[in-house]
Amino acid sequence: MPSFVITGGPGSGKSTLLEALAELGYLTVPEVSRELIRDEVAAGGNCLPWINLPCFARRCMERMQADFHHASPAQTVFFDRGLPDIIAYLNVGKNDIDPDFLEACVANRYETNVFIAPPWEEIYVNDDERWQTFTEASALYEAIQKAYSSLGYQLIALPKIPVCERAEFIIKQISK
Repeated sequence: MPSFVITGGPGSGKSTLLEALAELGYLTVPEVSRELIRDEVAAGGNCLPWINLPCFARRCMERMQADFHHASPAQTVFFDRGLPDIIAYLNVGKNDIDPDFLEACVANRYETNVFIAPPWEEIYVNDDERWQTFTEASALYEAIQKAYSSLGYQLIALPKIPVCERAEFIIKQISK
């Protein structure tokens, strides 16, 4: 199955782009961190990225691996973030990278071309799950670029254009 990642810093239009691709009939897998944050807050827990990032990263890794293995083998699928994003978040948080995370990245390879959405201040908003400032989101973008590049992925920058045009850009890229 062709498994593509759409990544980038928080608030750069990834989830909206995934929704547009889903409307065009593509299989998409939403970002796991938002759901995990909602669940943990509702449970009154502390396995949250701003309280215990290593715990949160491990839960994300487990869910992302499960999502990767449950994706349809017969369809192109787009993931909202990939396992290397966890490495980037841990690096920005100045946490050690457990070898399990690197092993997961090696064992669960996406397509070599990864789509990355650059920081886009005009569309950036905070919400209950997006707590970073725009400056922090931009720093995460830089760390995400490094994480994917270090694992041998080729990054394709998404242009800052309307979502329907971004979707068309991706479709043209994967059709090559």
